[in-house]
Amino acid sequence: MSAHDMSLLGGDSMGIDSGIQVMQGIQGMDGAMALDDVDLFGDPVMDNALGALPLTSRPPPSKQLQQRLDQLRARGCCQGIAWGRLGSIACVSKDGMSVDIRYIRCNPENGEWDLNDPSSSGTVSLGHSPSSFISLPSAGAPIVHVAWAPTTHMPDLAIIDGLGRITILSFPLQINRPYPARKWDVDPVDDLHSVVGCHWLPIGNAASQNRGFLTQYSAAHWAGSEYKYNHMAQPAFGPAHPHPGRSALVCVTTNGLLRLFYQSPSNRFEETALELESVTAADDLITHAAFCCDRHNTLLIALATASKQLRVLRVVISWGNPPSDKQMQGSIQLRPSMKETHVATTSWLQHGPSESALDFSMAQLSHLMVLPSFMETHTNPPPFASAVVVTVRSYLPNDTSPYDQEAQSIIDRWEVLQDQAQAPHPAFEQLGTRNGAGAAPSTMTRLRKLEPVIIPKVVISMQATTMQLGKIICITCSDGTVQYRDRFTMAELYNEHNTENITSPHQVGFHFEDPTPCLQVAFSPSNFSFVQVCEDNTLKLKRLRYTMGDLGPLQDVQSRAVLAALTMAISFAWQQQMTFDDILAVVRPFTQNPKFTITWLKEIITLLRTVVDYSEEQHQHVDTLIRNTQLQSCLSLLNQFGFNGNFEPRSFHGKFASVALNLRNIIVLIVLANHSSQKSHSALNPLDESEVVETLVGCAEWAVSLFSWLIDSLFNLLDDPEFMALLADQRRFQELAAYLHKRNDVSVYLLLCSSTRSLLQVACRRVSGLEEISSRALTYYKTHAPTESGAALHYAYQRMYRTSSGSLVKPQDFERLLSTLSKDISTAYQRTLTAMAKSKDQLPPGATEQQQQQYQQRIEHFVKTAQTRFELEMLSGANPPNIFREVLARLFTNTLPAFKSMTDPAKLYFANYDLLEVNDDAKTLSARKKAGKYVDVFKRVELVAGQQKQAPSFPPAAVTNGTQGKSGGDTIKTEPGVGGAGIKLGGTPSLTLGLAGGSSANAGNVANGATAVAMTQVHSPRDDGGGGAGNGHAIRWRRCVRCASVMEDTMNQRPGFTYVLAQQRKCCCGGAWALVAKGALG
Repeated sequence: MSAHDMSLLGGDSMGIDSGIQVMQGIQGMDGAMALDDVDLFGDPVMDNALGALPLTSRPPPSKQLQQRLDQLRARGCCQGIAWGRLGSIACVSKDGMSVDIRYIRCNPENGEWDLNDPSSSGTVSLGHSPSSFISLPSAGAPIVHVAWAPTTHMPDLAIIDGLGRITILSFPLQINRPYPARKWDVDPVDDLHSVVGCHWLPIGNAASQNRGFLTQYSAAHWAGSEYKYNHMAQPAFGPAHPHPGRSALVCVTTNGLLRLFYQSPSNRFEETALELESVTAADDLITHAAFCCDRHNTLLIALATASKQLRVLRVVISWGNPPSDKQMQGSIQLRPSMKETHVATTSWLQHGPSESALDFSMAQLSHLMVLPSFMETHTNPPPFASAVVVTVRSYLPNDTSPYDQEAQSIIDRWEVLQDQAQAPHPAFEQLGTRNGAGAAPSTMTRLRKLEPVIIPKVVISMQATTMQLGKIICITCSDGTVQYRDRFTMAELYNEHNTENITSPHQVGFHFEDPTPCLQVAFSPSNFSFVQVCEDNTLKLKRLRYTMGDLGPLQDVQSRAVLAALTMAISFAWQQQMTFDDILAVVRPFTQNPKFTITWLKEIITLLRTVVDYSEEQHQHVDTLIRNTQLQSCLSLLNQFGFNGNFEPRSFHGKFASVALNLRNIIVLIVLANHSSQKSHSALNPLDESEVVETLVGCAEWAVSLFSWLIDSLFNLLDDPEFMALLADQRRFQELAAYLHKRNDVSVYLLLCSSTRSLLQVACRRVSGLEEISSRALTYYKTHAPTESGAALHYAYQRMYRTSSGSLVKPQDFERLLSTLSKDISTAYQRTLTAMAKSKDQLPPGATEQQQQQYQQRIEHFVKTAQTRFELEMLSGANPPNIFREVLARLFTNTLPAFKSMTDPAKLYFANYDLLEVNDDAKTLSARKKAGKYVDVFKRVELVAGQQKQAPSFPPAAVTNGTQGKSGGDTIKTEPGVGGAGIKLGGTPSLTLGLAGGSSANAGNVANGATAVAMTQVHSPRDDGGGGAGNGHAIRWRRCVRCASVMEDTMNQRPGFTYVLAQQRKCCCGGAWALVAKGALG
């Protein structure tokens, strides 16, 4: 071989770089010297191969990715986007001067899910900005990090700038309107205080759930004919804030200071600190810090320093409260203190024989994470796997390098092992014990390095997911791809289709499609979606999509596997009180098949054992019904899938769920308004405030409209020959559900389902109670003329009495009808199901007393199980059981005709039911769309967009002049006199009328000026009064992100109204409120 040939092969006479230059020179030749014309080996095939494979290099990494990697290497606290447990997404702007609050929402136009418009985002900015909700004083450093607290009912957001100053924002009402809970004005302006790691402690009541364990349905195993769900549990490690529902923020600064921010009983954020490391040189500066809650309720902290040291510490937090306190009382002052214990130290830059040759150029850390101890349940007693420290080092090829190199990341891991020191030789015992020399050897802790993992990509995000309670690690790369790996083996998961043992939706056909290069990502709490910051600084929403085409019959294994995966995901979200809106967004395409929705609903209810049977009339059942949040979530699911956009007809299930959710909501408001939030006897009751009474007037009006609409719907069915024929013919009774679905008539199901029937009965009693309260209030006003400030309260009670007593269907009469129906259903259950049980289970003759008791228990269990099954079928819209045919026949042949003689069917037929939003004919919906009418789900009044809200004149002439005002046919005359003292009305211990303390309606409303959506408040057609609408300002709306319902963005300083309004922190469907942007309705 010639020297020229050897030089081409990279021999000693020529380096690799020179060889590549020679090849490139040959490729650049033209004419006779081109590569195609040079026959090096006398083989034309080789010539073609060389010509088809030119030596080209990969595109160089983008400048934005290089800058992002530099940020990750410089500090461990630079996450510019975060997704909260309740659905809020905080995103730092490109220049670091502001934070936008985004969220996913149900589009009110078509019911589809998307990311909200930036114009409706809440903004927090540095300096003064007229478009921001909050302006923070700037010290010249940009915002670098955002982190959401794990709180479930009132989210907290930590905002950190480049100097380590920390602001904490609270979101008590809307997910895009923040309120400052702690400002960073008092924080020092010093580079040494920059934050390199932060962590929110778990909420205070997490450790008390399920006896100190976190539980999850972790896998679904196919058992031949159905899926069996496996239960998984892990200890709920602390430390945690001692007050239930609260969290605390810990962070580490560059100079080794551990700071703890916690809420005091007065809701103010206080701070305490502990010096972890003494920084005396630049090499001692901390660059990255990571936290986890570990065994014995300690905080395990990993620190990476500029000198490439990896230090592990354990910190104990003592809150200073008495140890016997199981629940923190609001009067106990917290005095937390922290104590540090050194665990182990090593170097985070350790080269191994299996690592990449590029490893020596990857001496910069980009990620640091600590995984807590993990309980392995395969043995008894279950051992704990050690905590693990994980680091990531990434390499980006230099665009000036002649090598065709690839980007890669190396994941290093260290186990935190505890070794028992070896006991000394027994011969040493003969020396005797001197100064404790014979004591047991202490436990030694060390860091054992595990085999590294090399990924040929740049890792931009690494986190432990909620799947499998932290057993799965989620890794996101700069090309937008997502990997899931086991925390023990680091093996990549979910790459194969599996319907036998399901642990994730990725195994049954769900994937993140179309990966887009990105710089940062934030996953939703359910891991069904994530948002990414792209290289052009745009925000994109990525969610799981089913990639296996159309779903087949629901009896197929594949379809049942999809149902099982989705059931496990949403059950965990409900148990942890997390948002599940992104799960609904993923499932919505399947709901084009109505059977899928119902099958999934049944699977969820069966798995969670949700109570749906309330056929027994007991007062304690009413309380449990109102507190049954799982049933509310089931109805919310049906409501969302049945929503097709504003002014579009709802599906049968959506209509049923909407009525049930709104009915539950007004009951909650009426009950809470009748009970003061203050324990003091001198405190005013919410019913002393005209704004609260006006709100209850709207609730009462909605309720009596519902009673009238139900009776009118039943009368229409009574006059329908086809329906009555189905009811009379036992063979055609199975066609009843299909006929009602075709009519989209839910009235029969609202009466047959025990849950909604119980809600109707409670609503009847509550409206009757409002009539009694208003009657006694007006009786008092006859002898005590109201003061000028109490005129609005007087007028509000007039409206309440007129509404509750002037109903076309008396609540007392309707309640008696429902009670009769409940007794008939209960009798049918007991008689038919008991006979059925006894026919299958015969008691042997001569049975002992114990056998008889066991027999009776089996019969009762059979009846109860069958009742639950029937109630679930009716809740899902299936045909009523055959045992209900006689009940319905009695209702439509005896009860309703008798009830018809007590009402005016013509008035019921022509009554206006717009407040209920149940009329879904095209003409009605078109008229409401043209008028732009919506219903406020809090005050139950109509809102019209695009008009100025007019303030009514208060006090009305009927009140100020002492003239007569009509109130349901009765004349109420206000006598002149002096009214100043409150009176406690007999028979209603919770009601106190403070006549002197009244105020004009909505006097405390706060307008939003030019940033508001203009609207007006319109009362129902039956209302001929003003009603205390407001102050004549344009106000903004709140819109539910899940069901698109709206309410006024009402603000009021009155304590009673504030207390009642606080119960409307979420929509009636359980969705979060978002403040609507100026001039927008979505």
